[in-house]
Amino acid sequence: MILLLTSSMAFISFNIFSFGTPQIVWAGSCGLLIGVAASIWMFYYRREKGTALWVPREAARYLTNRTKSTKSKSEAFSLGMFSVLGEILFIIAPLIIGSLAIAQLPLNLQLVGALIYTAVSMSSLVIIWILIGGGHTLGRIQKWREDNKYFLQFIAGAGLIVLSIFIYVITITSDVSGGLL
Repeated sequence: MILLLTSSMAFISFNIFSFGTPQIVWAGSCGLLIGVAASIWMFYYRREKGTALWVPREAARYLTNRTKSTKSKSEAFSLGMFSVLGEILFIIAPLIIGSLAIAQLPLNLQLVGALIYTAVSMSSLVIIWILIGGGHTLGRIQKWREDNKYFLQFIAGAGLIVLSIFIYVITITSDVSGGLL
């Protein structure tokens, strides 16, 4: 789903901004990135014990129940799409930035850029998969996540702010015409 969203948004960006993305779009995207970072700091994890996310309880229960009972690959895929769409408020700004950057790449590298973006965005899932494959229990990983949820929340928001500052400096304040790439 991330690859589909990134590719679609990069295609739209490429067609709209075929001669380079205007600085105002980069600046607005950086502002959106800072807004998402602030909302991650304020809303991402619920204040109660555990690692419950901001997702409405009914949607979370539905996903949990359907995930446990599904036997179909297509239903599992659709549940994955639903969960990505549930997180869209928190991933839209990085998706926009990534899509704008991919759209600025030469045509023969745009697919590679989209694949790299997708791989990086899925790296946390791959790390968990490796940990489980290496003998760590899901309960132990979940306990670590619960013990460190405020650190993870802070780092996620801070990472987006650092990315925003980096993009702003590279695209807005640089003397190089052509923007980011």
